[in-house]
Amino acid sequence: MKVKNVLIIFMIYFSMPSFAASQASVPSLSTISKLAIEVIEKKINVADGAKVKITPQSLDSRLSPPLCLPPLKAELATDRAIKRTNTVKISCNSPQLDYPWQIFLSVRVDILYPVVVATETLGPGQLISNGDISIQYVDQTHLRGLQFDNIKQVIGTRTKRRIPPNQPIFSNNLCFVCKGDTVSIFARSQNLVIKTVGEALRDGNLGDRIRIKNSHSNKNLHATVIGVGEVEVRM
Repeated sequence: MKVKNVLIIFMIYFSMPSFAASQASVPSLSTISKLAIEVIEKKINVADGAKVKITPQSLDSRLSPPLCLPPLKAELATDRAIKRTNTVKISCNSPQLDYPWQIFLSVRVDILYPVVVATETLGPGQLISNGDISIQYVDQTHLRGLQFDNIKQVIGTRTKRRIPPNQPIFSNNLCFVCKGDTVSIFARSQNLVIKTVGEALRDGNLGDRIRIKNSHSNKNLHATVIGVGEVEVRM
């Protein structure tokens, strides 16, 4: 009986390598790239409406991975937030090697946001109309200010400086109320709204507090810009 048990154990032990080898396979380069992309997708966090472009480095077609036992593992090389350039480690146990096989891939991540851009060159002082602007997806590295994601937010504003075509339009490029403009003044209290007109005494963008002159009383006062050609005074 003991001889039989030893024989069975001997047979199982020496059959394990061949069994493992039969379960192993050579991962394709496309599988390796796909795993690298999936690692980034699970980790990345972007705002709604943004587009994400994930590009793993091109693998040399001459690369020949060894036989890999499942599962083929993929993980970020460092535990940090996703950046423009990232490193992903792909690894597996291999019946052909005495140590785990691994490869490191550089993965580029581009995040693009919908932004209002000029469709043609806009000159200083130009009143922006619907045909002057459009929405394009722009890489976040090119956004260095307060931009707009809705065309309606910009129509009727006036440019303060030259804006080349296909360039994002930032808040500091515009005035929603320009010095000398006639503005609608809304005087608000808890239960009452009074509308009158006045003159802007300085440029202003959304949320800016500027000086205006009431055309009826000729009094100067401070008001908050709330829209194109509109300011608000709290009573």
